[in-house]
Amino acid sequence: MLGLPPRLLANLADLNITDPTPIQTQAIPHALNGRDVMGLAQTGTGKTAAFGLPIVTTIMRDQSRPGPKQVHGLILAPTRELAKQIVDNLRAYSANTPVKIGLVTGGNSINGQINRLAKGTDLLVATPGRLIDLMEQKAVRLDATRFLVLDEADQMLDLGFIHALRQIAKVLPKERQTMLFSATMPKQMAEIAAAYLTDPIRIEVT
Repeated sequence: MLGLPPRLLANLADLNITDPTPIQTQAIPHALNGRDVMGLAQTGTGKTAAFGLPIVTTIMRDQSRPGPKQVHGLILAPTRELAKQIVDNLRAYSANTPVKIGLVTGGNSINGQINRLAKGTDLLVATPGRLIDLMEQKAVRLDATRFLVLDEADQMLDLGFIHALRQIAKVLPKERQTMLFSATMPKQMAEIAAAYLTDPIRIEVT
């Protein structure tokens, strides 16, 4: 299905996920081909699998391990609750694979997060404020980050994370794959998309 490896398909079957949603059907093949993706879709349409499965697949195939403090894939989410939900889903999708998924949000011990990041992380889900804190403490490196996802990007703008997003973007490699998902497309979002994405495929799911 959609070019995903057998291990992931078996995990999805265990979770009773057998038929891809419209956003997954449209986004996953492009994401597996390395294209930047701009997805317009409401919460609950299956976005986490749409961006998560291609990234996990590429990391599995690549088999290169992140160095100390490095992060190969970064997913930014506006709230702790959403970040936790994304991590729970990704860990279920990638069960029994070598892909290490981490979570950093405010409201939890930063020292524990620093210790876990020290070993390197394949895929990190973060809220922007806590990620900036960790960057300022030099606890995380984004110089080898090959994948960036902005999830619920309109909410991030509403919550005032525009400055944090710009700060994070500055330290990411130019050569990377970026996916942005949003329920709405306000004017400022179009500017963010233009700044972050390169020749994206635009997918709209009502």
